[in-house]
Amino acid sequence: MSVSTVLVTGATGTLGRHLLATEAAAEHRIRAVSRRVVTGDGTSARVEWARADLVSGSGLEEALGGVDVVVHAASDTRGHTRRTDVDGTARLVAAAGRAGVGHLIYVSIVGIDRIPIAYYRHKLAAEAIIQSSAVRWTIVRGTQFHDYMDLLCSRMARFPIVFVPAGFRGQPIHVAEFADALWRCVADGPRGRSPDVAGPEILTFPEMVRSWMSAQSVSKPMLRVPIPGRAAAALRRGEGTAPDRAVGRVTWTAWLRERYGGERAG
Repeated sequence: MSVSTVLVTGATGTLGRHLLATEAAAEHRIRAVSRRVVTGDGTSARVEWARADLVSGSGLEEALGGVDVVVHAASDTRGHTRRTDVDGTARLVAAAGRAGVGHLIYVSIVGIDRIPIAYYRHKLAAEAIIQSSAVRWTIVRGTQFHDYMDLLCSRMARFPIVFVPAGFRGQPIHVAEFADALWRCVADGPRGRSPDVAGPEILTFPEMVRSWMSAQSVSKPMLRVPIPGRAAAALRRGEGTAPDRAVGRVTWTAWLRERYGGERAG
């Protein structure tokens, strides 16, 4: 197999770190993109770091020089999603076209076309930009990572009563398993819309929170809260899940044991 130069955006994020650490990364020349200089992260011997900013476009042309494949994992869920996920993706795609990049892989989310929230609309718009570009592409939608559900659970458990959305369903996947799926896309070449990548089981939010509290030895009353609106209705229908693509193997309780230890998870 020929060695490719692969550029990874969002390299300092949860997914980006796993993309750099997995064994498959060692089969390629990796250029990791960050808005700041990264040192002492343990990858310096085999990963070249480049400074670039999707929002301003600064450094993109230089970072893309000589790149064969882009894995676009950068995103911003903290209130500036349009300028990063839409405008930033447009800048990246245009620069990739000028640089002669042969394959762009975009990290997307299961259900963005069925759950009406702003962040998902912006991810869908980014998909459209990539699909209409001259660069050959693959789009991979995944379900939520265990790490994200862990964060949600910690937020819900901050109060004396744990308020949990009633009926919401999810299908969390281990981020390392999703990273492996992306490296397979690198090896396979441009495929358009790739099959979704989902975790091994569909669980309600109350089920996930209960297991999380057990793993943390947290004992608090839980109150299931009915959430109004179209987005909430979609989450209750399981629109963020992909039951026919349950390809992950690490369950939520197994991940909790890995993260927090002990035998209480589950």
